[in-house]
Amino acid sequence: MELIKLLGVLIVIVGFALKLDSILIIFLALITTGIVGGLGVGGLLETIGTNFVANRSMAIFIMILLVTGTLERNGLREAAANLIRKVKSATAGKLVAVYGILNALFGAFNVSFGGVAGFIRPVLLPMEEGAITNKFGKANEDHVDEAKGLSVAMQNFTWFFFQVLFVGGAGGILVQTTLAGLGYEVELIDLAAVEIPVAVVALAVSCIFVIVKDNRLMKKYYGKSADTKK
Repeated sequence: MELIKLLGVLIVIVGFALKLDSILIIFLALITTGIVGGLGVGGLLETIGTNFVANRSMAIFIMILLVTGTLERNGLREAAANLIRKVKSATAGKLVAVYGILNALFGAFNVSFGGVAGFIRPVLLPMEEGAITNKFGKANEDHVDEAKGLSVAMQNFTWFFFQVLFVGGAGGILVQTTLAGLGYEVELIDLAAVEIPVAVVALAVSCIFVIVKDNRLMKKYYGKSADTKK
């Protein structure tokens, strides 16, 4: 009977495998896990409410999910795709690179766009598909999947290297405490100063990589038309 508590995990696996709405899947898995785990409806709501108040980051994440879901339902993805179709020179690689630069700049101030669930899936990915469709008439599914991977990779690269630049952020404090445990006492501002050139190089390499990678993907999936329609 203990295995029934894993029902929520099964819902997530099946839901994503069938490409159903991700926000709906997550909340359905949440509710199911709480109920079969013995919390009941009352206990589940109490737990959610307690964590909502105690953890501001989680509260913001939940609000982003709700707002994103509402906007998607009202045509956010379609609006993003239609907007980028007006930019003739746009490519998936260039869009990912621009997103990386913006995410890095905001990440340095510990401000997130919402990550994969809040921004990449509902906004950036439709823009990439719109750019691909605008250039080649029809987007190759494999190319779209590759573009998704590049988007998530860029999110991880830029956030990892730039959020530690924020003095007092969790990343910087983690590094400071780790070094203190090894006998090295350093100030957060000094850590940020050392990290700046590393973060800038990481951003430059990431942007070059996604643009070069996407150019190769266009040649791979669309042949000579990728050269004539750049």
